[in-house]
Amino acid sequence: MKKSLLFLLLCTGNYAFAQQIAPLTVEKIMRDPKWMGVSPANFRWTADSKTLYFNWNPENKTKEELFKIAPTATKPLKAVDKEDEKLLSLNYVYNKDKTLGLIEKGGDIYLQNFNSKKEMRLTNTIERESNPAFLTNGDVIYQLGDNLFQLGLNTAETKQLTNFIKGKPAGKSATKSATEQESWLKSQQTELFDIIKKRNAETRNAGRGGRGRFGASSADSKPLKPLYTDDKSLTSVVISPDGHFITYKLTSPATGNHNTIVPNYVTASGYTEDIPGRTKVGETENLSQGFIYDTVKDSVYALQTSTITGIKDIPEFYKDYPKELDSLKKKNADRPVNFFGPVWNQNGTAAVVIASSLDNKDRWILKLDASTGKFNLIDRQHDEAWIGGPGISGFYQGSSGWIDNNRFYYQSEASGYSHLYVANVSSGDKKQLTSGKWEVQTLELSKDKNYFYFKANKEHPGITNFFKISVNGGEIIQITAMKGLSDITLSPDEKYIAINYSYMNKPGELYLQQNKAGAKATKITSSTSPEFNSYKWREPDLVSFKNRYGADVYARVYKSDQPAANHPAVVFVHGAGYLQNVHFGWSTYFREFMFNNLLADHGYTVIDIDYTASSGYGRDHRTGIYRFMGGKDLTDQVDGVKFLVEKYGVNPKHVGLYGGSYGGFITLMAMFNEADVFASGAALRSVTDWAHYNHGYTSNILNEPFNDPIAYKKSSPIYFADKLKGNLLMAHGMVDVNVHFQDIVRLTQRFIELGKNNWELAVYPVEDHGFVEPSSWTDEYKRIFKLFEKTLK
Repeated sequence: MKKSLLFLLLCTGNYAFAQQIAPLTVEKIMRDPKWMGVSPANFRWTADSKTLYFNWNPENKTKEELFKIAPTATKPLKAVDKEDEKLLSLNYVYNKDKTLGLIEKGGDIYLQNFNSKKEMRLTNTIERESNPAFLTNGDVIYQLGDNLFQLGLNTAETKQLTNFIKGKPAGKSATKSATEQESWLKSQQTELFDIIKKRNAETRNAGRGGRGRFGASSADSKPLKPLYTDDKSLTSVVISPDGHFITYKLTSPATGNHNTIVPNYVTASGYTEDIPGRTKVGETENLSQGFIYDTVKDSVYALQTSTITGIKDIPEFYKDYPKELDSLKKKNADRPVNFFGPVWNQNGTAAVVIASSLDNKDRWILKLDASTGKFNLIDRQHDEAWIGGPGISGFYQGSSGWIDNNRFYYQSEASGYSHLYVANVSSGDKKQLTSGKWEVQTLELSKDKNYFYFKANKEHPGITNFFKISVNGGEIIQITAMKGLSDITLSPDEKYIAINYSYMNKPGELYLQQNKAGAKATKITSSTSPEFNSYKWREPDLVSFKNRYGADVYARVYKSDQPAANHPAVVFVHGAGYLQNVHFGWSTYFREFMFNNLLADHGYTVIDIDYTASSGYGRDHRTGIYRFMGGKDLTDQVDGVKFLVEKYGVNPKHVGLYGGSYGGFITLMAMFNEADVFASGAALRSVTDWAHYNHGYTSNILNEPFNDPIAYKKSSPIYFADKLKGNLLMAHGMVDVNVHFQDIVRLTQRFIELGKNNWELAVYPVEDHGFVEPSSWTDEYKRIFKLFEKTLK
């Protein structure tokens, strides 16, 4: 009867009702995602805040198109490509009273007068000028190549301020001393040839900063001091607002490292081609050193890292390695650091440097004495695991900046959650502006510098909304109030907000709202296709349970309306580790969301857990896997199964799991170390040995293989392959440049040597870490579904 009704509906063109009856299939949900409809994206306002532009594809065309809408309108219009590019909001660098703005366009510098609304082109060269800024005297600074130049708007004079020279000073560039024969030949060349004399003179003159791009130096001008960069790379050239100090960073390239390769077998040439790959964790890192050039004294000196509080501290994990600990104590060396900044206040009286230790166990906010290169501590965030959390990083400056000439803001996990702090740089006083068991996830200072705008999960870990608070602290004002995930794009005049809002079973759509509490958010777009809408996508139960350590763990549960007779269950394990997938918004794992619905249709109960290491829950949850990946993150999966048994009546003998990347790693650890809990598992693009993954991610959590082998051995599935009991499917892209195909090949060889039989490997020759081809997605998930149907029912 069901089949005949479906046939009739299709024949009569009643496609939507037919789809409600037609079951989900792997082939259907793993097609090109455009079948679902394409959500709007890339929101940007015009400089006058009168129009919002965004990309959208409501007609399911080959490419997205440009749309626009006024903030008070309700219907978006197609925009002619590039018709309004000049109106889009530009990131000007302003003078003190914001009457003038500087911007780089096409490699040249432009000056905008906001009173006269006129634009003036300041440079017109083949080379690129960049990083424009105003000095306190009104002159313009910009960078050309490695060097800084100063342009007087009143005098039209351009002056070179720095003279960076690649290499070493003359006489120091040779790697070895010249022999007597070499010296004699060099002298003979100079004696015989006028061209050699001429070139030698030009070299000496360039070193003294003589004739340059802007012609000969005047008689009364002082030659520029040569600033040699040796064989190092020059970055982060910053000038103080009064032009007195210029800071820069020289980075020594890592040497002796072994870069990996990824063979590509399916190529246009017909030959196997190598894709250059990354290094592995533990390889040598680049080392940087900061310098200051005092333009008044014409002198150069290094930033004094020895004045940083705690610079000699030794990480606690070395207590497990007594010999190495004794050696480090004897060396008593400063730890290497990375610098970001300095960030100068507007009047140029104070500079702040953000520094992080190379081992990423410290983040310092430091007041720089530019006249000496020494530091005074403003704030130190120390973590024996690793520095992280929203707005905080050892790899970039993070959410920080000046409110005025005395107060500097930043985020810190000092309370256990990433919150907003303000420090008075003059007095040293610090004030925490936000607090609670929630996180400030994005942060923006208002243009008048009276308020902070921020996105936070204040109401619930899985709900984000938009808030503001005075820079002096006080009441937090909630601006948006929709249950789900809300990402905000604020208009330049701060009167309106564009909201990319999504819910559990509803992909992101554009809403517009006035930027004030209590204002109504108006839905602008409807992007999902009739076919997508025809299926009643589940709204999973968002639940929490206590893990064995007493911590709250959040999860999504997909209930089956008609559970299979033996009440099977499947655990989905999200990737990345530090990622949040249990929330009231649309998941980036949308294919898995649909597959979980398919599993529930077939009688499975599915749970998706934000296990220890996931984002959104504070520092302790974030760092709970330090030195033991496959510890609490794995036992959370086991505790989740226990929760399903107790609350949803699943059969503990019929439980499987699947996941990709970090989720694949957890699947392997579960199949090896919790074999009595999981009957089968599908491990996709899995890390099998953390000593073979990249440095930035892995060294934070496990330190390095040569200095903490205990952590790597506890955390790597390859060491536990002998414990495999259940049925294991492994799937991996052969051109994966993130988790290399070599990872799964090495584990496969272990299985062969161990004589294991109940495993299968599916390889995908054209796929990287994130699959692209629908045929690959379909094949992979058909295999996963087949595995569960065969082993769990």
